[in-house]
Amino acid sequence: MPNWGDLTRAAGGAPVTIPRDPARDAARDELLKADYHRHDPSLQERVLDWIGDRLGDALDTVAGNGTSGTTGLILFLVIAALIGGALWWRLGAPRRAARTIQPVFGTAGPRSAAQYRAEAERHAAAGQWPQAVREQMRALVRALEERTLLDTRPGRTADEAAAEAGRALPEHAAALAAAARSFDDIAYGERTADQAAYRLLHDLDRALERTRPALTPVPVPVPAQAQGGAA
Repeated sequence: MPNWGDLTRAAGGAPVTIPRDPARDAARDELLKADYHRHDPSLQERVLDWIGDRLGDALDTVAGNGTSGTTGLILFLVIAALIGGALWWRLGAPRRAARTIQPVFGTAGPRSAAQYRAEAERHAAAGQWPQAVREQMRALVRALEERTLLDTRPGRTADEAAAEAGRALPEHAAALAAAARSFDDIAYGERTADQAAYRLLHDLDRALERTRPALTPVPVPVPAQAQGGAA
């Protein structure tokens, strides 16, 4: 008696027997077609599902189901590390890491502090706060360079400028550091620019103009006789 799975019908209706191996190959080829797999989970989804299952198992273990608490804790930490690696792979490195290489001035040509200030005021008048913040920070740094409180150096970041200027203007060191953080947060999209952020930089720029740098006193050598007293 023929296997019903190996029968088809010819054009005239008579049954035709197909050998088992060609039938199996034909069925496998049919199932490999993309139409049957359009809704299959992606590789990333399968990896995340697997990690989720392992995390669930680890949480059950930590709760005391079948293993000691120490072993469960180790398993939990391993699974947590796997999740962290998967998120890093999926989302990439944090954006803040790029701050160490992005300069304040970018690739723009050399301009004066007055030009940067005028550009910042133009953006502020139009309510374009991100642009106003960037130009005002550039004006602040350029003004310090023009006063030779900072050396003119391409590629300087906002954090570097704030740290170097804070040594020359110690009473404004904290405000400079806060301004650099605000500039970075806005430049990298982690914070929405607004009028308050612009006014912070604007007012600090004006305050720095009125501040004289701290002068480090040069020690005067004391004669040996004065140190030891009269002979």
